[in-house]
Amino acid sequence: MAEILEPVRDRATLATLDALALRHRAASGVGMQILAYVGGSAESLLGKLPTPVRGGLEEATARALEMAFGAAERSRGVVDDRPDWMNRALATAMGAAGGFGGLPGALAELPLTVTVLMRAIQGIAAEYGFDPASDEARLEVLRVFASAGPLEQDDGTDMAFMTARVTITGASLHGLISKVAPKLATVLGQKLAAQAAPVLGAVAGAAVNYAFTGYYQEIAHVHFGLKRLVQDSGADEGLLREELRARIEAVSGRQRPAK
Repeated sequence: MAEILEPVRDRATLATLDALALRHRAASGVGMQILAYVGGSAESLLGKLPTPVRGGLEEATARALEMAFGAAERSRGVVDDRPDWMNRALATAMGAAGGFGGLPGALAELPLTVTVLMRAIQGIAAEYGFDPASDEARLEVLRVFASAGPLEQDDGTDMAFMTARVTITGASLHGLISKVAPKLATVLGQKLAAQAAPVLGAVAGAAVNYAFTGYYQEIAHVHFGLKRLVQDSGADEGLLREELRARIEAVSGRQRPAK
């Protein structure tokens, strides 16, 4: 028979879950600001990209992720982790520079921004006491990238994406990235479309990168905060994940979790 798990009753644990749910809501809210600026919808943005770019976006995203993993990890021995605001400022400046050159500039800037995002997520992992070089943390970094982007609706269902426990080698990392790339490619395609207009794209690029960095940093805090809570509370991870999902739905106005 399947084990019946007791509901979470510890008030400190519930309070932490509530705080994580609020962070998740804050992450999702930034996308609406960007959509209001660039106009249209997330889907219509993708339609603005040239067909060859759309066709090669998934492959380009996978390459950017693989390059970012190596570059971000190598940089940890050279550059200290930066606070969230500094990573956000750096990504914003890069988005402006990429957008200034229109679509070619945005395409050239894309792997650099992914690297900055990955390094920021690794720093958040370390903040919660995890070794960014460990298999667990590297897998969780990919889970963060697998979350719906700031221009998409995310109700928390992505939190359990890619649950396999693996030893990350070069081959297995490539396989995991291939699972994440299609989803992230859609998100990054929206970013590229917003940056596509030269000069004006600099403003859009700065705004989009500001939102993207804030989104993925908040999602990283949610992911690694939950992992930390599992270790500190000794509670079942699956149960805490479901409790967090209920609270994310509650703060989105869909239901109220039982205390």
